[in-house]
Amino acid sequence: MPQAGIAVAVIEHGKIIHSKGYGKLAVTSDEKVNEHTLFQIASNTKAFTTAGLAILVDQGKLNWNDKVIKHIPEFTMYSDSIRESFDITDLLTHRSGLGLGVGDLMFYPPGSDFMIDDVLNSFQYFKPSSEFRTKYAYDNLLYLVAGEVIHRVSGQPYNEFIENQILNPLGMDRTATSYNRLRSRKNIATAHSTKKGEIWEIERYAKGEGSLAASGGIYSSIHDMSKWLLAQLNQGRYGASLQHKIFTHQRQEEMWTPYTFVGYVSGARHYGLGWYTSDINGYSVISHSGGLPGMLSLVMMVPELKSAIVVLTNASPGGNSYHSISWTILGKWIGKEGRDYLTSAQRQISAIEAFVDTKTDEIWNTATVSSVEELKANAYLGTYEDSWFGKVTIENRGNRLWFQSERSPHLNGEMFLYKKDTFAVKMSYTNITCDAIVLFERNDSGKIERIKMKGISPTIDFSFDYQDLNLIRLDR
Repeated sequence: MPQAGIAVAVIEHGKIIHSKGYGKLAVTSDEKVNEHTLFQIASNTKAFTTAGLAILVDQGKLNWNDKVIKHIPEFTMYSDSIRESFDITDLLTHRSGLGLGVGDLMFYPPGSDFMIDDVLNSFQYFKPSSEFRTKYAYDNLLYLVAGEVIHRVSGQPYNEFIENQILNPLGMDRTATSYNRLRSRKNIATAHSTKKGEIWEIERYAKGEGSLAASGGIYSSIHDMSKWLLAQLNQGRYGASLQHKIFTHQRQEEMWTPYTFVGYVSGARHYGLGWYTSDINGYSVISHSGGLPGMLSLVMMVPELKSAIVVLTNASPGGNSYHSISWTILGKWIGKEGRDYLTSAQRQISAIEAFVDTKTDEIWNTATVSSVEELKANAYLGTYEDSWFGKVTIENRGNRLWFQSERSPHLNGEMFLYKKDTFAVKMSYTNITCDAIVLFERNDSGKIERIKMKGISPTIDFSFDYQDLNLIRLDR
């Protein structure tokens, strides 16, 4: 089977002992991955964003307890009291009370026209799923707000601030906060998707510029990421004799402080400021993963041992590689050796694929291909609007019922009758599974008045938060 690539760096007791690439930039290329190959690190960007805020705290321009509205007066929330209480740490700790991945549909799939102003305005329309500061639910949009805080407080665009204050001082010469800011377009890994032993190239996901890059925009290599991790292990200090610092020891401790309980994964796990913190076998493990279509990253650090691992790969799903490598090395360090993580991950992926296939086949074997004429589907045609996502049209496209988002044009697809007033949408975007169920709801008079949605696959990426849409028909 053709192979994609993977790059692994290992730091042990403060020294880089391994830094090497394996495989190829693309299955159709002969170019090999090396330690300088650039990958999208996705949500491992979040630690850079929190470090940027920490630098502003060190400079006396910001306080972790500052209310967000002090710096961004137009910031909204689902209630006035929460809006007035919401502080900088709340942007970073996934405890807002909002649901998992809320609002991510503005940026998944790529190609939408949503900007930071749309993000700032959106939170008033979301319904909370838990009490404020009580429950963990991973959130990307609030990190975009954090990036905008950096912009407002520093007076520099997010991209420039991160480059000037972190990337350039550390000598992360090939790293950039977005594709458009890369200094070189050579030696960049191509994204791939995999399933049941097959692998194919897909379009690279494009994160936005400026503050829209703050949750997952960075491109980096294991060579550059090693410099970042050494600075982390040295409490922000860097240089030949550690004579320089990007942030103070106090800020380092604050970023690694547990804020939000996540659960138990080989030990108690919490979220700090841009990092997961775990207690495993008596050791502190600081970690984060990242995922975009066709790109995965994983960082793990054991501060007591001044040791760290970074794994970057250009194929997803890829849990049988990047997780198994990292956990095997970590297990050696912290006295939890002996488990065959590779075999375990392969079995888990196979079981999940079989489960997903069963569930999705149940729907697609029932859904029928029918024309608008045969369905007498004119009653469904029209424009529907959601307060934060904008308009969606249900169209007659070549006598086929068609779903089309106005502001996210890649989110479109043919609709197949599943059951009464319920359709399965085969989305045209296929770089990641995002097919959806569309349910038309009627009023007391029997006229269709709104659309509710949910993903078809039980393992659909949480960023396709269809469940947060409330699409109201405009021509009722």
